[in-house]
Amino acid sequence: MRVGPSQEEIRRSNLGALLRSVHLHGAMSRADLTTSLGLNRSTIGALTADLAAAGLVSEGVPREQRGRAGRPSLVVRPESEHVYVFAFAVEVDRIVAARVGLGGVVLDRHAAVRQRGDRSAAQVVAPIADFVRQMQKAAPPGARLVGSAAAVSAMVRREDGFVRLGPELGWVDQPLGEALADVIISTGVDLFPATGVRTAPAGIVPAQRTPQAHDLVDPSGALTRSAQSARPARPGGTDAADDTDEDLGEPDGPEPAPTRALVQVRNNADLAALAEHARGAAVGCDNVVYLYGDAGVGGGIIAAGRPVTGHGGYGGEVGHMVVNPAGKPCSCGSHGCWETEIGEHALLAAAGRNPSSGRDGILAVVDAAGRGDASAQAAVRQVGDWLGFGVANLVNIFNPEMVIFGGTLREVYLASAAQVRSRLNRNALPACREHVRLRTPVLGEDAALLGAAELAFEPLFADPLDFA
Repeated sequence: MRVGPSQEEIRRSNLGALLRSVHLHGAMSRADLTTSLGLNRSTIGALTADLAAAGLVSEGVPREQRGRAGRPSLVVRPESEHVYVFAFAVEVDRIVAARVGLGGVVLDRHAAVRQRGDRSAAQVVAPIADFVRQMQKAAPPGARLVGSAAAVSAMVRREDGFVRLGPELGWVDQPLGEALADVIISTGVDLFPATGVRTAPAGIVPAQRTPQAHDLVDPSGALTRSAQSARPARPGGTDAADDTDEDLGEPDGPEPAPTRALVQVRNNADLAALAEHARGAAVGCDNVVYLYGDAGVGGGIIAAGRPVTGHGGYGGEVGHMVVNPAGKPCSCGSHGCWETEIGEHALLAAAGRNPSSGRDGILAVVDAAGRGDASAQAAVRQVGDWLGFGVANLVNIFNPEMVIFGGTLREVYLASAAQVRSRLNRNALPACREHVRLRTPVLGEDAALLGAAELAFEPLFADPLDFA
């Protein structure tokens, strides 16, 4: 029989909830925290005092109240300059690294062009070592690193950041999580100095305390720690009850390490969806589809406020949804995948442009269409119709409140919105489409990077006192 949470567990859960609120919403008064968290004033006062003593927040009189009569409610602010994470994005054309402070403040950012071609994960992430050294040098004395995470345009095993397939990166079975940890550790950085987890020799991936009941945690914190642990979970994230089904398909690559990766790695579209849900276009929307385009097409899906990533973390590969069985061959080995009709190569080929010209080529085609170029306009209409075709399928399946078009799909959508909406109206069920909003990202090109930062902060919110 399961015993209810102890008073200490409840206290730590409340500390995490309060810290998460300040992280997502910025400076909040004690009165606002009392209302939003449903706790009494004395409890809020005790919690904020604990977090302030741990160096995670600060309290002060509201700036607009200084010098006025009366006793204002103290304002709680995140210690953005002194509590931070490392966030990385490994994309088709660039590598980005950032130091992001508590509260979602980007304190430092570095980027480098990534040349397309067949290079290993270790070779691709090598420039990150210099970025980490520069970011550490810029951090103020006493500042604390509390986590690290990365976004990548690929299918990623959540346990250890092992990339199963990244066609646009030229990767099959690449240990990205291990490569990132090795690079960062080589700089002398202690990835978790506040928790007693020390640096390790290259190739060794120490354990992490991230909650293991699911792969991404909803920024709203809707489930308590006790609710998350109510059912046992297998390493893949599914219920432990039914182990009798026979596995289908190929084995899941090399066996993951028995411990979790120091640097968490997730698909870029999943993390972009997480960021837009927490801070961007989808704030307040609990059912969202985020579509990301570059050389390929990926999707991040949030249903009922929680990410939908599947058994191994490979869910959301909407670009490999077959929409045209007689269509063009796809890099995944299939034919007629959605990305063969709406990806970079599809638009560039339809417009008669160099299919290897990438994002610049996409922008050039969209610009030419806007200036009246007939071939560019025909290409945009064709791709826009296929874009709407796939969106209609996703709307019928997930019934989202919002669909967000990111990466190069942002420009394609803006140039072909009429075709997308027309196809959506023809193919989607009225009950599913009537409330859906089509939007572009508020967080721009760094949505996945900021999503990686949100993921990296999760262990801190799970138990802030672990970092005291």
